[in-house]
Amino acid sequence: MDSIVKYRFAEEKDASLILYFIKELAVYEKMRDEVVSTEENIREWVFEKQKAEVIFIMENDREVGFALFFHNFSTFLGRAGIYLEDLYVLPEFRGRGYGKGLLKKLASVAVERGCGRFEWCCLDWNKPSIDFYLSLGAKPMEGWTTYRMAGDTLTEFAE
Repeated sequence: MDSIVKYRFAEEKDASLILYFIKELAVYEKMRDEVVSTEENIREWVFEKQKAEVIFIMENDREVGFALFFHNFSTFLGRAGIYLEDLYVLPEFRGRGYGKGLLKKLASVAVERGCGRFEWCCLDWNKPSIDFYLSLGAKPMEGWTTYRMAGDTLTEFAE
């Protein structure tokens, strides 16, 4: 039997499933201890405040991967873009084109919405993903470094 692959946008009832994928990604990235998100956070920020969106890739009606993304804005282009925060496919479903499928789906969402670009970050040590992104024609942003404030640093700076 051939697999039936489809995509669907997450709904509020999917908060626990989204959190499951986030935790699985964190294990892969060796950052599980950093996940403090809860189902309540997901419901509030993704669905109530609509600050992010999630697309699932499904095989035979089972969610086997996800992409969490949000809009950013380019002042130089004068239009929004899509920023991919998380992309994850369950290990037993890798090698079937599902990661590429999710990226293509997000690219089509960006084009449909008139976005000027589609961006994401990748951990420096994640050579399989880097090689994969390069094979798709994605280009690393030479000369750019991501900076972050979080936790106490963010709070103290804001005061």
